Amino acid sequence: MRKPIFVRDLTEEEHQKLKSGLRASEPFTVRRSQIILASARGEWAPWIAEFLGCDDQTVRNAIVAFNERGVAAIEMGSRRPKTVEPLFTGPGREQLKGLLHRSPRDFGKETSVWTLALAAEVSFSEGITPRLVSDDCVRHALRRLNVSWKRAKHWITSPDPAYERKKRLATE
Repeated sequence: MRKPIFVRDLTEEEHQKLKSGLRASEPFTVRRSQIILASARGEWAPWIAEFLGCDDQTVRNAIVAFNERGVAAIEMGSRRPKTVEPLFTGPGREQLKGLLHRSPRDFGKETSVWTLALAAEVSFSEGITPRLVSDDCVRHALRRLNVSWKRAKHWITSPDPAYERKKRLATE
């Protein structure tokens, strides 16, 4: 069994804010207020979780957040990540652009046509990205280079000697 966890002693001002949090329009604020007030009454995390119909880790997270940040912990923060690093860095984007100028067959693929998924797969296998990325990640990397995917398709070349003539006939 886990060690019991409780909120610290509440000030009168915190107690009043938590009471008003019970009437908030945001469900997150109401739930957090319920958890903290129940813990202040001496109820254990598993009991609070059972009563509220949530996991006891949720209760523990709320108690720890309140003990660290005070009443600010009852307001829901942003769900966005604190930091975002692009998987295609500046040099990585240039490598991706260079990759698309070559044929997928150079990388052991059976097709001569690039797709976003194929570009993502090859960029991972070539070490341009640290992990396999989504199609949209490749599209955004190209957009940062001011290149649309539609434009990138026109870079594709073929080993066929008559490719340029056939391409001109198909696009005219």
